[in-house]
Amino acid sequence: MTIIPLTKPAILPLLPALNLPLYRLPRPLSSLTDPILPQRICSFFFKLVNCRNGGSFCFQIISCFELSGRSLLGGLKNDLSGLMNTSYGMMNEASLSQQQQQRRTFIQMGTVLKVVDNSGAKKVMCIQALKGKKGARLGDTIVASVKEAMPNGKVKKGAVVYGVVVRAAMQRGRVDGSEVRFDDNAVVLVDNKDKKTKTDRQPIGTRVFGPVPHELRKKKHLKILALAQHIA
Repeated sequence: MTIIPLTKPAILPLLPALNLPLYRLPRPLSSLTDPILPQRICSFFFKLVNCRNGGSFCFQIISCFELSGRSLLGGLKNDLSGLMNTSYGMMNEASLSQQQQQRRTFIQMGTVLKVVDNSGAKKVMCIQALKGKKGARLGDTIVASVKEAMPNGKVKKGAVVYGVVVRAAMQRGRVDGSEVRFDDNAVVLVDNKDKKTKTDRQPIGTRVFGPVPHELRKKKHLKILALAQHIA
């Protein structure tokens, strides 16, 4: 007597035609995500139906289970890939929006700025703004930590430096009604102020790359304006 194991509901419609007794396995087969499962079911029915009704009905059952197994596995694969793409896109949008928000606000603690002089530093991170301000704008002086630097430069990585904000992504209004805004946040590194002589902070480098606003004149950063390539 031949016995069919009852494991999945998809086998139930075929049982009245076969007229065979059933029994439950002590443990189930592998999960539906197992790619070997459709082949196992097809081989089982191939042996079973060949014994009773010949090979014509067997090939119909095999084709049915192959199509159902492939469609099920394909659907699971598509859902998984779609979920991963959606999560990846959301993470990219969140990171981009955070960077844009950081660029368009005040320069505050944690803001990364580009160094536009030849002092040797490439990027610095703002630690605080001087004079008790919550955020720095064009012409303000900040305390920063060097994050990237050239090997043979005057300023080394990890050093605490002073910098004058010469470009800011946050817009600033002018007296004539126009507004000035740059594509990035940039600083020029300056030395520490001498309390005895009371001289202003002088630039560490000898060249300033890119445009700088003429608002630096009100802040008395005349040396930076003299070294700049273009005054906006």
